[in-house]
Amino acid sequence: MQAPEADLALMEQAVRDAGAIARKFYRGSYRKWDKAKGQPVTECDLAIDRFLCDRLCAARPDYGWLSEETEDDPERLHMKFVWVVDPIDGTVAFLKGRPYFTICAAVVERSRPVAGVVYNPIIGECFAAISGMGATLNGIQIHVSNRRELENCRMLGPKATFDCPPGIAPTVPWPPMHVETRNSIAYRLALVACGAFDATVALSAKHDWDLAAGDLIVREAGGCVTTHTGETFRYNGKMPVQSSVVAAGPALHAQLVARVSDVKLPA
Repeated sequence: MQAPEADLALMEQAVRDAGAIARKFYRGSYRKWDKAKGQPVTECDLAIDRFLCDRLCAARPDYGWLSEETEDDPERLHMKFVWVVDPIDGTVAFLKGRPYFTICAAVVERSRPVAGVVYNPIIGECFAAISGMGATLNGIQIHVSNRRELENCRMLGPKATFDCPPGIAPTVPWPPMHVETRNSIAYRLALVACGAFDATVALSAKHDWDLAAGDLIVREAGGCVTTHTGETFRYNGKMPVQSSVVAAGPALHAQLVARVSDVKLPA
Protein backbone atom coordinates (compact mmCIF):
# COMPACT_ATOMS: atom_id res chain seq x y z
CA MET A 1 0.00 0.00 0.00
CA GLN A 2 1.34 3.41 -1.00
CA ALA A 3 0.69 6.58 1.00
CA PRO A 4 -1.78 8.97 -0.69
CA GLU A 5 0.97 11.60 -0.74
CA ALA A 6 3.15 9.30 -2.87
CA ASP A 7 0.25 8.54 -5.20
CA LEU A 8 -0.53 12.23 -5.58
CA ALA A 9 3.09 13.08 -6.38
CA LEU A 10 3.17 10.30 -8.96
CA MET A 11 -0.10 11.44 -10.55
CA GLU A 12 0.80 15.11 -10.60
CA GLN A 13 4.11 14.50 -12.35
CA ALA A 14 2.45 12.11 -14.79
CA VAL A 15 -0.35 14.49 -15.79
CA ARG A 16 2.10 17.40 -16.08
CA ASP A 17 4.25 15.29 -18.40
CA ALA A 18 1.13 14.27 -20.33
CA GLY A 19 0.41 17.97 -20.73
CA ALA A 20 3.39 18.19 -23.06
CA ILE A 21 1.65 15.69 -25.35
CA ALA A 22 -1.53 17.78 -25.31
CA ARG A 23 0.37 20.97 -26.11
CA LYS A 24 2.11 19.24 -29.03
CA PHE A 25 -1.23 18.40 -30.65
CA TYR A 26 -3.21 21.49 -29.54
CA ARG A 27 -4.33 23.65 -32.50
CA GLY A 28 -2.29 21.41 -34.80
CA SER A 29 -3.06 18.60 -37.22
CA TYR A 30 -4.20 15.25 -35.85
CA ARG A 31 -6.60 12.43 -36.57
CA LYS A 32 -10.08 12.66 -35.08
CA TRP A 33 -13.25 10.57 -35.29
CA ASP A 34 -16.47 9.77 -33.40
CA LYS A 35 -16.67 6.76 -31.08
CA ALA A 36 -20.44 7.24 -31.17
CA LYS A 37 -22.77 10.10 -31.98
CA GLY A 38 -21.64 13.16 -30.03
CA GLN A 39 -18.56 11.37 -28.64
CA PRO A 40 -15.48 12.70 -30.44
CA VAL A 41 -12.01 11.32 -29.83
CA THR A 42 -8.60 12.25 -31.18
CA GLU A 43 -5.22 10.61 -31.49
CA CYS A 44 -4.14 12.95 -28.69
CA ASP A 45 -6.68 11.36 -26.31
CA LEU A 46 -5.24 7.94 -27.09
CA ALA A 47 -1.61 9.05 -26.86
CA ILE A 48 -2.17 10.54 -23.40
CA ASP A 49 -4.15 7.49 -22.30
CA ARG A 50 -1.30 5.15 -23.28
CA PHE A 51 1.27 7.39 -21.63
CA LEU A 52 -0.62 7.58 -18.33
CA CYS A 53 -1.46 3.88 -18.30
CA ASP A 54 2.17 2.95 -18.88
CA ARG A 55 3.47 5.40 -16.26
CA LEU A 56 0.91 4.80 -13.50
CA CYS A 57 0.41 1.06 -13.89
CA ALA A 58 4.14 0.41 -14.02
CA ALA A 59 4.55 2.27 -10.73
CA ARG A 60 1.55 0.59 -9.08
CA PRO A 61 1.04 -2.85 -10.69
CA ASP A 62 -1.39 -3.87 -7.94
CA TYR A 63 -3.83 -1.01 -8.76
CA GLY A 64 -6.76 -1.41 -11.12
CA TRP A 65 -7.32 0.83 -14.15
CA LEU A 66 -10.45 2.65 -15.37
CA SER A 67 -10.18 5.13 -18.22
CA GLU A 68 -12.47 6.61 -20.86
CA GLU A 69 -10.17 5.48 -23.66
CA THR A 70 -9.27 1.96 -22.48
CA GLU A 71 -11.46 -1.12 -22.85
CA ASP A 72 -12.90 -1.85 -19.43
CA ASP A 73 -11.24 -4.64 -17.46
CA PRO A 74 -13.64 -6.11 -14.87
CA GLU A 75 -10.64 -7.08 -12.73
CA ARG A 76 -10.76 -3.51 -11.40
CA LEU A 77 -13.89 -4.45 -9.44
CA HIS A 78 -11.76 -6.71 -7.22
CA MET A 79 -8.97 -4.19 -6.60
CA LYS A 80 -8.69 -2.17 -3.40
CA PHE A 81 -7.13 0.74 -5.31
CA VAL A 82 -8.03 1.85 -8.83
CA TRP A 83 -6.61 4.55 -11.10
CA VAL A 84 -9.52 6.52 -12.60
CA VAL A 85 -8.32 8.57 -15.57
CA ASP A 86 -9.66 10.85 -18.29
CA PRO A 87 -6.84 11.66 -20.72
CA ILE A 88 -8.74 14.64 -22.11
CA ASP A 89 -11.89 15.80 -20.38
CA GLY A 90 -13.41 18.36 -22.70
CA THR A 91 -12.39 16.95 -26.06
CA VAL A 92 -14.82 19.32 -27.80
CA ALA A 93 -12.91 22.30 -26.38
CA PHE A 94 -9.63 20.70 -27.49
CA LEU A 95 -11.02 20.23 -31.02
CA LYS A 96 -12.13 23.87 -31.16
CA GLY A 97 -8.78 25.14 -29.95
CA ARG A 98 -10.21 26.44 -26.69
CA PRO A 99 -8.04 26.18 -23.55
CA TYR A 100 -10.75 24.67 -21.38
CA PHE A 101 -9.92 20.96 -21.37
CA THR A 102 -8.18 19.02 -18.61
CA ILE A 103 -6.20 15.87 -17.91
CA CYS A 104 -7.64 14.08 -14.88
CA ALA A 105 -6.42 11.30 -12.62
CA ALA A 106 -7.61 9.95 -9.28
CA VAL A 107 -6.97 7.06 -6.95
CA VAL A 108 -10.19 5.44 -5.77
CA GLU A 109 -10.11 3.27 -2.67
CA ARG A 110 -13.18 1.12 -2.08
CA SER A 111 -15.49 3.42 -4.08
CA ARG A 112 -14.19 6.81 -2.85
CA PRO A 113 -11.40 9.01 -4.25
CA VAL A 114 -8.47 9.50 -1.88
CA ALA A 115 -6.15 11.52 -4.14
CA GLY A 116 -6.79 13.42 -7.35
CA VAL A 117 -5.39 15.84 -9.90
CA VAL A 118 -7.11 18.01 -12.52
CA TYR A 119 -4.62 19.70 -14.85
CA ASN A 120 -5.25 22.32 -17.53
CA PRO A 121 -2.11 22.06 -19.66
CA ILE A 122 -2.75 25.20 -21.70
CA ILE A 123 -3.52 27.65 -18.89
CA GLY A 124 -1.11 25.89 -16.53
CA GLU A 125 -3.52 25.25 -13.65
CA CYS A 126 -2.90 22.14 -11.58
CA PHE A 127 -5.60 21.40 -8.99
CA ALA A 128 -4.83 18.64 -6.50
CA ALA A 129 -6.18 17.08 -3.31
CA ILE A 130 -5.63 14.31 -0.81
CA SER A 131 -8.49 13.11 1.38
CA GLY A 132 -8.39 14.95 4.70
CA MET A 133 -5.56 17.29 3.68
CA GLY A 134 -7.28 20.06 1.72
CA ALA A 135 -7.03 21.11 -1.92
CA THR A 136 -4.54 23.23 -3.81
CA LEU A 137 -4.10 25.13 -7.07
CA ASN A 138 -0.45 25.15 -8.15
CA GLY A 139 0.51 24.39 -4.56
CA ILE A 140 -1.60 27.15 -2.96
CA GLN A 141 -4.50 26.17 -0.69
CA ILE A 142 -7.93 26.86 -2.17
CA HIS A 143 -11.49 27.10 -0.84
CA VAL A 144 -14.95 27.29 -2.33
CA SER A 145 -16.77 30.61 -2.27
CA ASN A 146 -18.98 31.51 0.69
CA ARG A 147 -21.83 32.57 -1.57
CA ARG A 148 -25.25 32.00 0.00
CA GLU A 149 -27.65 33.48 -2.58
CA LEU A 150 -28.49 32.03 -5.98
CA GLU A 151 -29.40 35.42 -7.41
CA ASN A 152 -26.44 36.84 -9.33
CA CYS A 153 -24.21 33.91 -8.41
CA ARG A 154 -21.49 32.71 -10.79
CA MET A 155 -22.85 29.47 -12.24
CA LEU A 156 -21.15 26.94 -14.50
CA GLY A 157 -23.31 24.74 -16.69
CA PRO A 158 -25.09 24.48 -20.03
CA LYS A 159 -27.20 27.60 -20.41
CA ALA A 160 -30.09 25.46 -21.63
CA THR A 161 -30.21 23.83 -18.18
CA PHE A 162 -31.39 27.12 -16.71
CA ASP A 163 -34.05 27.80 -19.36
CA CYS A 164 -35.82 24.48 -19.94
CA PRO A 165 -39.47 23.36 -19.84
CA PRO A 166 -40.94 21.62 -16.78
CA GLY A 167 -39.78 18.06 -16.31
CA ILE A 168 -36.28 18.87 -17.50
CA ALA A 169 -35.60 21.75 -15.14
CA PRO A 170 -37.33 23.14 -12.03
CA THR A 171 -40.80 24.56 -12.58
CA VAL A 172 -39.83 27.62 -10.53
CA PRO A 173 -37.81 29.91 -12.81
CA TRP A 174 -34.16 30.41 -11.97
CA PRO A 175 -33.19 33.83 -10.64
CA PRO A 176 -30.80 35.98 -12.68
CA MET A 177 -27.33 34.40 -12.61
CA HIS A 178 -24.03 34.88 -14.38
CA VAL A 179 -23.93 31.60 -16.35
CA GLU A 180 -20.93 30.28 -18.24
CA THR A 181 -19.97 26.81 -19.35
CA ARG A 182 -16.82 24.76 -19.87
CA ASN A 183 -16.75 21.52 -21.87
CA SER A 184 -14.76 19.77 -19.15
CA ILE A 185 -16.93 18.88 -16.16
CA ALA A 186 -13.74 18.23 -14.17
CA TYR A 187 -12.62 21.78 -14.93
CA ARG A 188 -16.01 23.12 -13.82
CA LEU A 189 -15.60 21.31 -10.50
CA ALA A 190 -12.06 22.66 -10.09
CA LEU A 191 -13.20 26.22 -10.81
CA VAL A 192 -15.86 25.86 -8.12
CA ALA A 193 -13.25 24.47 -5.73
CA CYS A 194 -11.02 27.52 -6.09
CA GLY A 195 -13.90 30.00 -5.79
CA ALA A 196 -13.66 31.29 -9.37
CA PHE A 197 -17.31 30.19 -9.72
CA ASP A 198 -19.90 29.59 -7.03
CA ALA A 199 -21.56 26.43 -8.33
CA THR A 200 -21.97 23.99 -11.17
CA VAL A 201 -25.02 21.94 -12.16
CA ALA A 202 -25.18 19.14 -14.74
CA LEU A 203 -28.54 17.41 -15.12
CA SER A 204 -27.13 14.64 -17.28
CA ALA A 205 -25.14 11.49 -16.71
CA LYS A 206 -21.36 11.67 -16.22
CA HIS A 207 -18.76 8.93 -15.96
CA ASP A 208 -16.48 8.19 -13.04
CA TRP A 209 -13.44 9.45 -14.97
CA ASP A 210 -15.20 12.83 -15.43
CA LEU A 211 -15.82 13.26 -11.73
CA ALA A 212 -13.58 11.36 -9.32
CA ALA A 213 -10.68 13.83 -9.14
CA GLY A 214 -12.85 16.96 -9.24
CA ASP A 215 -15.25 15.55 -6.64
CA LEU A 216 -12.42 15.12 -4.13
CA ILE A 217 -10.94 18.54 -4.92
CA VAL A 218 -14.26 20.32 -4.30
CA ARG A 219 -14.90 18.47 -1.04
CA GLU A 220 -11.37 19.11 0.21
CA ALA A 221 -11.88 22.79 -0.65
CA GLY A 222 -14.87 22.87 1.72
CA GLY A 223 -17.64 22.28 -0.83
CA CYS A 224 -20.31 19.66 -1.45
CA VAL A 225 -20.66 17.40 -4.49
CA THR A 226 -23.66 15.12 -5.03
CA THR A 227 -26.20 13.98 -7.56
CA HIS A 228 -29.13 16.35 -8.12
CA THR A 229 -31.06 14.36 -5.49
CA GLY A 230 -28.31 14.78 -2.91
CA GLU A 231 -26.71 11.34 -3.13
CA THR A 232 -22.97 10.85 -2.62
CA PHE A 233 -21.08 9.36 -5.54
CA ARG A 234 -19.76 5.81 -5.26
CA TYR A 235 -17.03 5.03 -7.77
CA ASN A 236 -15.65 1.93 -9.47
CA GLY A 237 -18.98 0.19 -9.74
CA LYS A 238 -19.88 -2.27 -12.48
CA MET A 239 -21.39 0.63 -14.45
CA PRO A 240 -19.10 3.61 -13.77
CA VAL A 241 -21.78 6.23 -14.40
CA GLN A 242 -23.29 8.92 -12.16
CA SER A 243 -26.73 10.36 -12.88
CA SER A 244 -26.04 14.10 -12.44
CA VAL A 245 -23.85 16.60 -10.63
CA VAL A 246 -24.43 19.51 -8.24
CA ALA A 247 -21.39 21.17 -6.65
CA ALA A 248 -21.11 24.33 -4.56
CA GLY A 249 -20.33 25.62 -1.09
CA PRO A 250 -22.57 24.05 1.59
CA ALA A 251 -25.21 26.80 1.79
CA LEU A 252 -25.63 27.18 -1.96
CA HIS A 253 -25.47 23.42 -2.53
CA ALA A 254 -28.43 22.86 -0.21
CA GLN A 255 -30.48 25.43 -2.12
CA LEU A 256 -29.59 23.92 -5.47
CA VAL A 257 -30.50 20.37 -4.44
CA ALA A 258 -33.80 21.60 -3.01
CA ARG A 259 -34.53 23.27 -6.33
CA VAL A 260 -33.60 20.43 -8.70
CA SER A 261 -34.21 17.25 -6.69
CA ASP A 262 -37.64 16.68 -8.24
CA VAL A 263 -36.35 16.87 -11.81
CA LYS A 264 -36.97 13.57 -13.61
CA LEU A 265 -33.96 12.64 -15.69
CA PRO A 266 -34.10 10.26 -18.68
CA ALA A 267 -33.63 6.64 -17.71
